[in-house]
Amino acid sequence: MRDNEFPAPQRRGRGKSRFDDDESDFLKRGRPTPTLTDPDAEPDAEDSWSSWDQAVHGPEPYPDWLVTELAARDTELGVLKTGKEADVHLVRRAVPDTDRSCLLAVKRYRDAQHRLFHRDAGYLEGRRVRRSREMRAMTGRTAFGRQMIAGQWAAAEFAALSQLWEIGAASGRIAVPYPVQLLGTELMLEFVGDAAAGEAAPRLAQVRPDAAELRDLWDQLVEALTVLARAGYAHGDLSPYNLLVHAGRLVLIDLPQVVDVVANPQGGEFLARDVRVVAAWFAARGMPATVTDPEALTEALLREAGIR
Repeated sequence: MRDNEFPAPQRRGRGKSRFDDDESDFLKRGRPTPTLTDPDAEPDAEDSWSSWDQAVHGPEPYPDWLVTELAARDTELGVLKTGKEADVHLVRRAVPDTDRSCLLAVKRYRDAQHRLFHRDAGYLEGRRVRRSREMRAMTGRTAFGRQMIAGQWAAAEFAALSQLWEIGAASGRIAVPYPVQLLGTELMLEFVGDAAAGEAAPRLAQVRPDAAELRDLWDQLVEALTVLARAGYAHGDLSPYNLLVHAGRLVLIDLPQVVDVVANPQGGEFLARDVRVVAAWFAARGMPATVTDPEALTEALLREAGIR
């Protein structure tokens, strides 16, 4: 499925040149999870009923760890990451008086009053909306158009993660967080990290691998980029800050700017930039230039995407 082929959401159920250009601050809060004992009571101020029945759901079959019961409540635990376009919150979804609970990373895109993606015009090439009024609003960056763009980012990330998660589940060749649900401009994702401690997995930029681990991570990265290319995608903003390392596995995150390398006239350039940025990080840590050659890898990926 390509960017410009993402389906309109249907409800189910009831109802850069440097690695650190976009480095964000991580905020951690030690607020404990409230204990809820009365299943008929209204949620506390920091709790709300689960929005599962209002949202578009991720791929089936749902993972065993995922709480889908309508009696569940969502409890805000703090902020995992702040960014220019979206903030990521930590939420516990739990069914009161049971042991059913899970941690979720909840990505909330900024509303129309906040600045949206830098350089967004280039990323949006190749995407289309059906109604000309909406396309004009997006092109003119009206308030309504900016909100439309925010919705496109969320929908594009949800669709790409859904496709890539299914590929990864079947082949093990790429790892991404499970996309739990999409509701407007809010995207709920699998929490990647130590669920017991509520600690997110480190980003690639934060790890200090030895030589063997570094080579293994590079091989995983090349495999993931190959899967992306065969699906017709470039990440669009790849760096060591949107790759997590969890239990020895490289996990790809932050895909709102995913680019259709065929439909987007700049698709090949986005792919080449992705490769240059991550290859430079690995080379700076001792990987041989013959292994991390960005030009050779870019050419190979373009062939995988069918445009060479």
